[in-house]
Amino acid sequence: MSRAPVVRAVAAFAVIAISLLVALTMPPRLGLDLRGGTQIVLETRDSPTVKADAEATDRTLEVLRRRADALGVADAPLARSGERRIIVELPGVQDPAQAAEVIGKTAQLTFHPVIALADATTRAKAGEQIIPDEDGTRLLIGPAGLTGDGVSDAQAGTDPQQGGGWYVTVDLRDGGRKAWAELTGKAACQPVGDPKRRVAIVLDSKVIVSPQVNEGVACDVGLPGDSTQITGSFTAEEAQDLAVLIKGGSLPVPVEIVEQRTVGPTLGAAAITASAEAAVIGVLLTALFIIVVYRLVGFLAAVALACYALVSYAALVALGATLTLPGLAGFVLAIGMAVDANVLVFERAREEYAARPRLRPALEKGFRNAWSAVADSNITTLLAAGLLFFLASGPVRGFGVTLSIGVVASLVTAMVITRVLAEWAVSRKSVAGRPALTGLSGIGRLRTWLNARRPDLMRHRTVYLVLTCVVVTAALAGVAVRGLGFGVEFTGGRLVEYSTSAPMTADTARELVSAAGFPEAVVQSSGTDISVRTGQIDATGLERIEAALESRAGQITKERDELIGPSMGDELRRNALVALGVALAAQLAYLAFRFRWTFGLATVLALVADAAVVLGAFAWLGKPVDGVFLAAMLTVIGYSVNDKVVVFDRVRELWGLRPKAPFAEVTSTAILQTVPRTVNTGLGALFILAALAVLGGDSLTDFAVALLIGIVTGTLSSALVAAPLAVVFEKHSSAPPPQPVRRRVPGSREGSGAVV
Repeated sequence: MSRAPVVRAVAAFAVIAISLLVALTMPPRLGLDLRGGTQIVLETRDSPTVKADAEATDRTLEVLRRRADALGVADAPLARSGERRIIVELPGVQDPAQAAEVIGKTAQLTFHPVIALADATTRAKAGEQIIPDEDGTRLLIGPAGLTGDGVSDAQAGTDPQQGGGWYVTVDLRDGGRKAWAELTGKAACQPVGDPKRRVAIVLDSKVIVSPQVNEGVACDVGLPGDSTQITGSFTAEEAQDLAVLIKGGSLPVPVEIVEQRTVGPTLGAAAITASAEAAVIGVLLTALFIIVVYRLVGFLAAVALACYALVSYAALVALGATLTLPGLAGFVLAIGMAVDANVLVFERAREEYAARPRLRPALEKGFRNAWSAVADSNITTLLAAGLLFFLASGPVRGFGVTLSIGVVASLVTAMVITRVLAEWAVSRKSVAGRPALTGLSGIGRLRTWLNARRPDLMRHRTVYLVLTCVVVTAALAGVAVRGLGFGVEFTGGRLVEYSTSAPMTADTARELVSAAGFPEAVVQSSGTDISVRTGQIDATGLERIEAALESRAGQITKERDELIGPSMGDELRRNALVALGVALAAQLAYLAFRFRWTFGLATVLALVADAAVVLGAFAWLGKPVDGVFLAAMLTVIGYSVNDKVVVFDRVRELWGLRPKAPFAEVTSTAILQTVPRTVNTGLGALFILAALAVLGGDSLTDFAVALLIGIVTGTLSSALVAAPLAVVFEKHSSAPPPQPVRRRVPGSREGSGAVV
């Protein structure tokens, strides 16, 4: 017995065991769109004294991390993005205004002596300021005697014996203790009630509190010790916020909020439930389909598909990747590719069994002969996913991460786990004596029909290309006539979604929002769900909209709040287009290197046609073009590339065996030989997408609709666009036919167009 099957069996067992251990012991890291919370993207700005470079941004990030810890979200992920951007995630924080105010405040904390009360004739000298106190009384204050750098910690507290009033305890560093003693010691030399006995504590040029020094403090001695208390008429929330800002310290440079997203926990839980139900139903339908078509080996492939889900989930958790709603799109494509790899192998094994009816050798040759197409399709997809990770941002980058993990996991499960199970099964005597049970002993009804008909698909290639131009023109006409409804990710602005206790029509909601002062807002309503999309509005404007809606709809609950600055929208749009363009160029280069430039160019042009059809369909249907749509578009391109790689891999193989045959005839035969694989793979993917469309919620429904259109278009374009274009381009190519590979396609004879 060869050692290779044993090695594969051990490797398969090890992968499954490790994946199961990771899945059971490590929790997943869910994105805020799945668990609820607030994400804030800050951009540092130059100050008069400090340039906002990477070093200053890193120091700012550390201050923000201390503030997030003080807010009670100790596991809040913070990361620098580029030189000036900081991404802050606050899971569970549902008040974006409060979170943004506390996290993003500059917090220049200073302690000043009060010189006198100020009136209209008072003039400030060098280093002095005239500023209202907490009651609005104007004070003349001197230069700061202590800054936030002298503070090490701050905590809010309350004393029930003093009536339950809130205070803030401030812990001082070594230098701060001396400065505080000097400041309070000078103030203590003034009579009780004199303004000069007060110390003004200023936060961002605003007096937070200006208490008098207690009578028990000695003149020129001041308050000793490591800490002091700030008292006043604080509420619990005010005391907590003040403690957070004091503890965090001053930001090295100012920051500006360029993006803010808030998702309610209810919406995130609903998305998880809907996605899980759709995934389970879709995978079960797909598994049932491949079992019906391929019987025993189909059942084993379904088992491997379950292993794929386990392996990909474990890899995601082990790498610490964040699972988001758009990121689920990557797994949809990866599931399709896992099914596709199995279908490719089984169809190859059927060919081998038809030529020589022996199960084990036929299955081994099926895996060996399918490897080229499986490897090329996975490499092109990984290439695109890697470029998206390095060049894109936001949901597109997350799509690239999950797609990469899913593709590697699908490759392992299809070529290792499925192979171990299938080779073990066909080696049993009970199975070997019943070849019909395996699903490999017959070529299938579709291939039998094609063998009898043997249509020449390339005879009408000019008609196909003309019809393609007509369809693409009609699709692009939708973009010209209806326009594209870009989401706030790409345009900037604010998108808020509410759930209401009473249903409201879109017209009524639109009138209320317009009356609140936002006539240009785009308002949509579906029963008790209302979405409002506006330009750049602040919290005050949002409160007016909410008050207007509550006047008719009763109680409303904010489910989602997204604020994208114009610069952030421009960057996301630019990065997405650059990533998409580079991904297409890289795939063209790879296909030209791996196959021929004619195949690569034909593939990319067909991909452009596929993308145009999907884009035009969304324009005609009025669907939003947002991050989820972009992930769907990338999925369509990945699936379409995968399909065309399989077709051109067979073209290359047949042409190498029949170099003197007309290229159009070879291409037609190759397409017919791959039709069963294309149909079976497409139907498997359609089951998953149908489940997503019905159960996946609004975002996943749009994603599923885009994929349904794209998969049908991409499948047809392989035979009716990419292949005819390759025939046309080969007329202008001087390169010789490829060398024959060392494998045999059963039934293919020199000069024959037989489909086996």
